Amino acid sequence: MPKASSPLAVALAYDGLCTFEFGVAVEVFGLPRPELGPDWYRFAVAALDAGPLRAMGGIRIEADGGLDLLDQADVIVVPGWRGASEPVPDPLIDALRLAEARGARILSICSGAFVLAAAGLLSGRRATTHWRYAATLGKLYPDIRVVPDVLYVDEGNILTSAGSAAGIDLCLHLVRRDFGPEAANSVARRLVVQPHREGGQAQFIETPVPVAREGARLAPLLDHLRQTLSENHSLSSMASRAGMSLRTFLRRFQSMTGTTPGDWLLMERLSRARDLLECSSLPVEEVATRVGFGSAATLRHHFRLRLGLSPANYRARFRRVAAEEPEKIK
Repeated sequence: MPKASSPLAVALAYDGLCTFEFGVAVEVFGLPRPELGPDWYRFAVAALDAGPLRAMGGIRIEADGGLDLLDQADVIVVPGWRGASEPVPDPLIDALRLAEARGARILSICSGAFVLAAAGLLSGRRATTHWRYAATLGKLYPDIRVVPDVLYVDEGNILTSAGSAAGIDLCLHLVRRDFGPEAANSVARRLVVQPHREGGQAQFIETPVPVAREGARLAPLLDHLRQTLSENHSLSSMASRAGMSLRTFLRRFQSMTGTTPGDWLLMERLSRARDLLECSSLPVEEVATRVGFGSAATLRHHFRLRLGLSPANYRARFRRVAAEEPEKIK
């Protein structure tokens, strides 16, 4: 059982609740996870409105308490909202402002960004929402730097995600921040989703569900690349392994993944480097070699460019106390 001192995650519930987004918060923060130890999140549901709440799909929800629960929360999740033009009640605005002032992390999923915007929590910050609502968010709140085509934006204690499924990515990102990559991977395995996607990845790709025959040809290639990140992979060698001409390979790779082979490899290498920095004592030069950057200088360049931190600063910020010995990291 989670200890009383473990982080309290509170999901907001309201009349007209967005069911999928709410379910994301419950799945990530609300399920018992004894395999992750006693410090795992506690979870509660805070009701904005009195009485049983109607959720989308005809479901009714009984909450654990009212907005007073936000006063105790370490993490607050706003799972969508009734609509961009729907007013946000003053009591909720006040509760969120107080929570932000005392350092609580506040996450919005999809249209929940409009709640944070109404509370003034996104003013002067970068933020995102579902691509269909991004222009509206920017028009209604011109002081927000809306980033329309990313999965999520982390601004420290204020985090926003794109559409519904991107809420999973954002919540896993916070788990990673709080408990490290192994805990995030464990949650992702139970959800049967990819354990880590960078926030800057595009919200949608040209072909979200690839043609079966192309998925069958490219999926083994992606697995091979992940297993051999330390090796050099040219476009011609990747195309040959996939059994395609170079031109066809580039087109099909972009269609399936939403990015180029070079960018895909870069993000995979950065993700693996982050894992090694968090969970081992390997020197930065060795980390760079293991993930295929070749030199510490190249690793530092990409870390600063993509993450705004040097590898050393990243390790100091996110290093897990219970790290594995370097020789156990493969």
